[in-house]
Amino acid sequence: VQLQASGGGLVQTGGSLRLSCAASGLAFSDYKIGWFRLAPGKEREFVASISWGGGVNTDYGEFVKGRFTISRNNAESTAHLQMNSLKPEDTAVYYCAAARFRTPTSYSYWGRGTLVTVSS
Repeated sequence: VQLQASGGGLVQTGGSLRLSCAASGLAFSDYKIGWFRLAPGKEREFVASISWGGGVNTDYGEFVKGRFTISRNNAESTAHLQMNSLKPEDTAVYYCAAARFRTPTSYSYWGRGTLVTVSS
C-alpha cells in the first residue's frame, strides 16, 4: 500500500493550494481518508477527513473555519484538499492517511508528506 501526498509549495498569505493524495495497493473506496499536518515544534494536528465510499461525511479541524475542502475520486484512487485563504500558521508538512471502514478511527496507512509554506 502506498499513499503519496503532493501539491505543496510556497504561497503568499491569502493564497491557495490544492493537495492531492494518490493511493495504490488498496481498495480505495473502502477507506476513510484523512489529512494531518505537522509543524515545527508542534504536535501532529488533524486537518480534515472524508468518509469511505461516496464520501458523504466530512470533518474538519476547528482551525479550518471554512477555508479548506476535502474531496475524493474513487475512480482515480485520489483525494484532494483544497486550501484557500492560507495563513502563515498553516505552514507545515501535510500528510494523508487511510483508515479502513471497519476501523474508521485507526489510520492504518500513512503517506509521505508534502510541505506547505505560507509566507507573510
